[in-house]
Amino acid sequence: MEQSRPLDALNRARNKRVIVELKGGKQFIGSLNAFDIHINVVLDDAEERSNGEVVRKVGTVFIRGDTITIISTA
Repeated sequence: MEQSRPLDALNRARNKRVIVELKGGKQFIGSLNAFDIHINVVLDDAEERSNGEVVRKVGTVFIRGDTITIISTA
């Protein structure tokens, strides 16, 4: 059985739509462009959502890994 690491899962999600949830409940949805070993992520065509509603479109956004609680494919 092939062992999968967290960064492998992120690598498979590259260029796909992901939901990134932050401490405090904020959510960003966008295409995962890049990430590093600290789980800092860059999303393209991103939008900020609150309670399922689009708050604003932010385009390309950098999110610090230490603020992220969940990353999920959209």
